[in-house]
Amino acid sequence: METLIHNFFNLEVYAQVFPHLLNGLWTTIWLAALVIPLGAAAGLALALGLTQSSRRWLRWSIIGYIDFFRAFPPLVLLILIYFGGPFLGLELGKVAAVALAFVLNNASYYAEVFRAGLEGVAKGQMEAARSTGLTRAQAIRHVVIPQAVKNVLPDLVGNSIEVVKLTSIASVVAMPELLRAARDAQSLVYNPSPVMLAALMYLALLWPLTRWLGRLEHRRVRR
Repeated sequence: METLIHNFFNLEVYAQVFPHLLNGLWTTIWLAALVIPLGAAAGLALALGLTQSSRRWLRWSIIGYIDFFRAFPPLVLLILIYFGGPFLGLELGKVAAVALAFVLNNASYYAEVFRAGLEGVAKGQMEAARSTGLTRAQAIRHVVIPQAVKNVLPDLVGNSIEVVKLTSIASVVAMPELLRAARDAQSLVYNPSPVMLAALMYLALLWPLTRWLGRLEHRRVRR
């Protein structure tokens, strides 16, 4: 037990590395705050193109995009963009490379969530909105999308939680997010306690969101 506490729950090490990990946590938070809205917006655009467009080539292109990036490992995608981009004349900074990789990957997942929400809105809602004088675009914006988002809100929250956890892959490009900060601290103190502290900080960050997600799912089941 003493060995376990010394190696994973060492309070002296916690106190020593906490400021450094706090900076990493802040990086994780603002990185998630950047890539989640971008990925959700791109996913919504893809879902609208998939469900609202009458052009077959566009729908099939979107389906191909979604299938490809849902199957492609995000870690490999980030490595290709950051380390392989310069060979194609595309040199991106760490933030830009991470944001691009996350948006390409996450848009495919958000697109599937939004597609389910859009397809769940009764067609009569569009017809009723058009009968009030709204254009098709206005009806989609003010009537269809709000209902679609409400229908799939638990799925959107769950996907966003996964994105926050996925930010840990940014450590491969030496971006100082929480996991990278913990590993750097571990190499300095020669003790795995910083990694355990990072896990506890992730838990503290995501636990309220998972509880909210549970309530949303419970509420959806009761409807």
